[in-house]
Amino acid sequence: MQEWLYGEEGYYKSFKAIGKEGDFYTAVSTSAFFGASIANYLYKAIEEGRVQRDVALVEIGAHQGYLLGDMIRWLYTLEASLLESMRFIIIERQDKVIEAQKRYFKENFGGAVTIEYYKSLSELSLERAFFVSNEIFDAFPCELYKDGQVAKVKEQTIEWVDASIKDVAFAKKHSLRTGEIARGYEAFAEEIANAAKSFEFLSFDYGEKYVRNDFSIRVYSKHETFPLFDETLNLQEHFGKSDITYDVNFNHIIDAFEKAGSDL
Repeated sequence: MQEWLYGEEGYYKSFKAIGKEGDFYTAVSTSAFFGASIANYLYKAIEEGRVQRDVALVEIGAHQGYLLGDMIRWLYTLEASLLESMRFIIIERQDKVIEAQKRYFKENFGGAVTIEYYKSLSELSLERAFFVSNEIFDAFPCELYKDGQVAKVKEQTIEWVDASIKDVAFAKKHSLRTGEIARGYEAFAEEIANAAKSFEFLSFDYGEKYVRNDFSIRVYSKHETFPLFDETLNLQEHFGKSDITYDVNFNHIIDAFEKAGSDL
Protein backbone atom coordinates (compact mmCIF):
# COMPACT_ATOMS: atom_id res chain seq x y z
CA MET A 1 0.00 0.00 0.00
CA GLN A 2 2.93 2.34 0.71
CA GLU A 3 4.26 1.79 -2.81
CA TRP A 4 0.74 1.92 -4.33
CA LEU A 5 0.00 5.36 -2.87
CA TYR A 6 3.38 7.02 -2.28
CA GLY A 7 5.99 5.25 -4.45
CA GLU A 8 7.61 6.80 -7.52
CA GLU A 9 4.62 5.71 -9.59
CA GLY A 10 2.19 6.06 -6.67
CA TYR A 11 -1.34 7.41 -6.74
CA TYR A 12 -0.53 10.45 -4.59
CA LYS A 13 2.82 11.20 -6.21
CA SER A 14 1.07 13.74 -8.42
CA PHE A 15 -1.96 15.94 -7.84
CA LYS A 16 -5.25 14.03 -8.10
CA ALA A 17 -8.67 15.56 -8.62
CA ILE A 18 -11.31 14.93 -5.94
CA GLY A 19 -15.02 15.16 -6.65
CA LYS A 20 -16.89 14.62 -9.89
CA GLU A 21 -13.72 14.55 -12.02
CA GLY A 22 -11.83 12.27 -9.64
CA ASP A 23 -12.20 8.80 -8.16
CA PHE A 24 -14.11 9.78 -5.00
CA TYR A 25 -15.78 12.60 -3.06
CA THR A 26 -14.92 14.06 0.35
CA ALA A 27 -16.90 16.46 2.55
CA VAL A 28 -14.59 19.27 1.44
CA SER A 29 -15.31 18.71 -2.25
CA THR A 30 -19.08 18.91 -1.77
CA SER A 31 -19.55 22.01 0.40
CA ALA A 32 -17.74 24.99 1.95
CA PHE A 33 -19.89 24.56 5.07
CA PHE A 34 -17.62 21.76 6.28
CA GLY A 35 -14.66 24.10 6.61
CA ALA A 36 -16.90 26.87 7.93
CA SER A 37 -18.19 24.64 10.73
CA ILE A 38 -14.64 23.78 11.81
CA ALA A 39 -13.68 27.46 11.71
CA ASN A 40 -16.74 28.29 13.80
CA TYR A 41 -15.67 25.71 16.40
CA LEU A 42 -12.17 27.22 16.48
CA TYR A 43 -13.55 30.76 16.77
CA LYS A 44 -15.73 29.81 19.75
CA ALA A 45 -12.70 28.22 21.40
CA ILE A 46 -10.80 31.49 20.90
CA GLU A 47 -13.71 33.51 22.30
CA GLU A 48 -13.87 31.25 25.37
CA GLY A 49 -10.12 31.53 25.94
CA ARG A 50 -9.42 27.84 25.36
CA VAL A 51 -7.35 28.71 22.29
CA GLN A 52 -5.12 31.79 21.99
CA ARG A 53 -5.51 34.36 19.21
CA ASP A 54 -1.98 33.72 17.96
CA VAL A 55 -2.61 30.00 17.44
CA ALA A 56 -1.17 28.31 14.37
CA LEU A 57 -3.87 26.67 12.25
CA VAL A 58 -2.20 23.63 10.69
CA GLU A 59 -3.81 21.41 8.07
CA ILE A 60 -2.13 18.06 7.50
CA GLY A 61 -2.58 16.78 3.96
CA ALA A 62 -4.53 19.71 2.53
CA HIS A 63 -4.92 18.41 -1.04
CA GLN A 64 -5.81 21.49 -3.13
CA GLY A 65 -6.18 23.71 -0.05
CA TYR A 66 -9.97 24.07 -0.20
CA LEU A 67 -10.57 23.14 3.45
CA LEU A 68 -8.03 25.59 4.85
CA GLY A 69 -9.29 28.22 2.40
CA ASP A 70 -12.89 27.74 3.56
CA MET A 71 -11.78 28.05 7.18
CA ILE A 72 -9.84 31.24 6.49
CA ARG A 73 -12.81 32.81 4.72
CA TRP A 74 -15.11 32.05 7.64
CA LEU A 75 -12.63 33.31 10.24
CA TYR A 76 -12.31 36.53 8.23
CA THR A 77 -16.11 36.87 8.22
CA LEU A 78 -16.28 36.39 11.98
CA GLU A 79 -13.29 38.55 12.89
CA ALA A 80 -10.96 39.84 10.18
CA SER A 81 -8.14 40.66 12.62
CA LEU A 82 -7.57 36.94 13.23
CA LEU A 83 -5.92 36.71 9.83
CA GLU A 84 -3.18 38.97 11.22
CA SER A 85 -2.75 37.33 14.62
CA MET A 86 -2.87 33.69 13.50
CA ARG A 87 -0.45 31.60 11.46
CA PHE A 88 -1.65 29.32 8.67
CA ILE A 89 0.38 26.22 7.88
CA ILE A 90 0.10 23.27 5.51
CA ILE A 91 1.96 19.99 5.93
CA GLU A 92 2.45 18.42 2.50
CA ARG A 93 5.32 16.28 1.24
CA GLN A 94 4.51 16.15 -2.48
CA ASP A 95 6.02 19.03 -4.48
CA LYS A 96 3.40 18.94 -7.24
CA VAL A 97 0.60 19.16 -4.69
CA ILE A 98 2.28 22.14 -3.01
CA GLU A 99 2.45 23.87 -6.40
CA ALA A 100 -1.32 23.35 -6.86
CA GLN A 101 -2.00 24.70 -3.36
CA LYS A 102 0.08 27.82 -3.97
CA ARG A 103 -1.80 28.50 -7.20
CA TYR A 104 -5.14 28.11 -5.41
CA PHE A 105 -4.28 30.51 -2.58
CA LYS A 106 -2.77 33.08 -4.94
CA GLU A 107 -5.84 33.02 -7.19
CA ASN A 108 -8.31 33.21 -4.28
CA PHE A 109 -6.55 35.32 -1.65
CA GLY A 110 -3.81 37.21 -3.48
CA GLY A 111 -1.41 38.49 -0.86
CA ALA A 112 -4.01 38.86 1.89
CA VAL A 113 -3.00 35.62 3.62
CA THR A 114 0.42 34.07 4.13
CA ILE A 115 0.51 30.28 3.99
CA GLU A 116 3.56 28.46 5.37
CA TYR A 117 4.50 25.09 3.87
CA TYR A 118 6.36 22.27 5.56
CA LYS A 119 6.94 18.72 4.38
CA SER A 120 6.87 17.14 7.83
CA LEU A 121 5.45 17.76 11.27
CA SER A 122 8.97 17.22 12.59
CA GLU A 123 9.92 20.61 11.09
CA LEU A 124 7.51 22.41 13.43
CA SER A 125 8.26 23.84 16.86
CA LEU A 126 5.13 25.76 17.84
CA GLU A 127 3.90 27.26 21.08
CA ARG A 128 0.23 26.68 20.26
CA ALA A 129 -1.39 24.80 17.39
CA PHE A 130 -4.79 23.75 16.14
CA PHE A 131 -4.24 20.75 13.87
CA VAL A 132 -6.86 19.70 11.33
CA SER A 133 -6.97 16.72 8.99
CA ASN A 134 -9.60 15.16 6.77
CA GLU A 135 -9.40 11.53 5.72
CA ILE A 136 -5.69 10.95 6.26
CA PHE A 137 -5.71 7.95 8.60
CA ASP A 138 -7.32 5.75 5.96
CA ALA A 139 -4.38 6.56 3.67
CA PHE A 140 -1.72 5.21 6.04
CA PRO A 141 -0.12 1.96 4.85
CA CYS A 142 -1.51 -1.18 6.43
CA GLU A 143 -0.89 -4.90 6.77
CA LEU A 144 -3.65 -7.34 5.87
CA TYR A 145 -3.93 -9.78 8.77
CA LYS A 146 -5.76 -13.09 8.93
CA ASP A 147 -5.41 -15.82 11.55
CA GLY A 148 -1.74 -15.19 12.32
CA GLN A 149 -0.69 -14.43 8.75
CA VAL A 150 -0.22 -11.27 6.68
CA ALA A 151 -0.69 -10.76 2.96
CA LYS A 152 2.18 -10.02 0.59
CA VAL A 153 1.90 -9.07 -3.06
CA LYS A 154 4.15 -11.09 -5.36
CA GLU A 155 3.96 -10.67 -9.12
CA GLN A 156 0.51 -9.09 -8.82
CA THR A 157 -0.87 -11.96 -6.74
CA ILE A 158 -1.54 -12.04 -3.00
CA GLU A 159 0.30 -14.60 -0.87
CA TRP A 160 0.07 -15.26 2.88
CA VAL A 161 3.09 -15.51 5.20
CA ASP A 162 3.49 -15.77 8.97
CA ALA A 163 2.85 -12.48 10.78
CA SER A 164 5.47 -10.84 12.99
CA ILE A 165 5.36 -11.21 16.76
CA LYS A 166 4.40 -7.52 16.93
CA ASP A 167 1.41 -7.98 14.61
CA VAL A 168 0.23 -11.08 16.46
CA ALA A 169 0.41 -9.16 19.76
CA PHE A 170 -1.57 -6.27 18.24
CA ALA A 171 -4.20 -8.67 16.93
CA LYS A 172 -4.55 -10.29 20.34
CA LYS A 173 -4.89 -6.92 22.10
CA HIS A 174 -7.62 -5.76 19.71
CA SER A 175 -9.35 -9.14 19.33
CA LEU A 176 -8.50 -9.05 15.63
CA ARG A 177 -8.78 -12.23 13.59
CA THR A 178 -9.21 -10.70 10.15
CA GLY A 179 -8.66 -7.14 8.99
CA GLU A 180 -6.19 -4.32 8.53
CA ILE A 181 -3.36 -3.29 10.86
CA ALA A 182 -2.37 0.31 10.13
CA ARG A 183 1.28 1.29 9.99
CA GLY A 184 2.53 4.65 11.22
CA TYR A 185 -0.14 5.82 13.68
CA GLU A 186 2.29 5.72 16.61
CA ALA A 187 4.98 7.74 14.83
CA PHE A 188 2.37 10.25 13.63
CA ALA A 189 0.97 10.74 17.15
CA GLU A 190 4.49 11.35 18.48
CA GLU A 191 5.16 13.92 15.74
CA ILE A 192 1.95 15.76 16.61
CA ALA A 193 2.84 15.77 20.31
CA ASN A 194 6.34 17.09 19.61
CA ALA A 195 5.28 19.73 17.08
CA ALA A 196 3.62 22.07 19.60
CA LYS A 197 3.81 22.72 23.33
CA SER A 198 0.01 22.87 23.49
CA PHE A 199 -2.43 21.81 20.81
CA GLU A 200 -5.83 20.56 19.77
CA PHE A 201 -6.17 18.03 16.97
CA LEU A 202 -9.43 17.71 15.07
CA SER A 203 -9.56 14.90 12.52
CA PHE A 204 -12.27 13.38 10.36
CA ASP A 205 -12.31 9.88 8.93
CA TYR A 206 -14.55 6.88 8.49
CA GLY A 207 -14.29 3.60 10.36
CA GLU A 208 -15.25 2.03 13.66
CA LYS A 209 -14.02 2.08 17.24
CA TYR A 210 -13.78 -1.69 17.37
CA VAL A 211 -12.51 -4.19 14.82
CA ARG A 212 -15.18 -5.86 12.72
CA ASN A 213 -13.05 -8.91 11.80
CA ASP A 214 -13.45 -8.55 8.09
CA PHE A 215 -11.42 -6.88 5.36
CA SER A 216 -12.57 -3.39 4.42
CA ILE A 217 -9.67 -2.59 2.08
CA ARG A 218 -10.93 -1.51 -1.30
CA VAL A 219 -10.04 0.29 -4.50
CA TYR A 220 -11.83 3.43 -5.75
CA SER A 221 -11.79 4.14 -9.46
CA LYS A 222 -14.05 6.73 -11.12
CA HIS A 223 -16.54 6.48 -8.23
CA GLU A 224 -16.73 2.69 -8.41
CA THR A 225 -15.67 0.52 -5.48
CA PHE A 226 -13.82 -2.80 -5.79
CA PRO A 227 -12.94 -5.00 -2.79
CA LEU A 228 -9.23 -5.81 -2.95
CA PHE A 229 -9.92 -9.53 -2.88
CA ASP A 230 -12.44 -9.38 -5.71
CA GLU A 231 -11.32 -12.04 -8.18
CA THR A 232 -12.27 -9.80 -11.10
CA LEU A 233 -9.99 -6.97 -9.90
CA ASN A 234 -6.82 -6.63 -11.96
CA LEU A 235 -4.24 -5.41 -9.43
CA GLN A 236 -1.69 -4.50 -12.07
CA GLU A 237 -4.21 -2.39 -13.95
CA HIS A 238 -5.15 -0.34 -10.85
CA PHE A 239 -1.76 -0.21 -9.08
CA GLY A 240 -0.81 3.44 -8.57
CA LYS A 241 -3.63 4.60 -10.84
CA SER A 242 -6.62 4.19 -8.49
CA ASP A 243 -7.11 5.09 -4.84
CA ILE A 244 -6.85 2.34 -2.22
CA THR A 245 -8.24 2.73 1.29
CA TYR A 246 -9.71 0.94 4.31
CA ASP A 247 -11.89 1.64 7.36
CA VAL A 248 -10.04 3.21 10.27
CA ASN A 249 -9.72 1.44 13.63
CA PHE A 250 -10.28 4.39 15.97
CA ASN A 251 -9.14 2.44 19.03
CA HIS A 252 -5.75 2.09 17.35
CA ILE A 253 -5.57 5.87 16.92
CA ILE A 254 -6.62 6.44 20.54
CA ASP A 255 -3.92 4.03 21.76
CA ALA A 256 -1.29 5.77 19.64
CA PHE A 257 -2.07 9.22 21.03
CA GLU A 258 -2.27 7.95 24.60
CA LYS A 259 1.18 6.38 24.21
CA ALA A 260 2.45 9.74 22.93
CA GLY A 261 1.21 11.39 26.13
CA SER A 262 -1.69 13.33 24.62
CA ASP A 263 -4.85 14.07 26.60
CA LEU A 264 -7.96 12.72 24.91
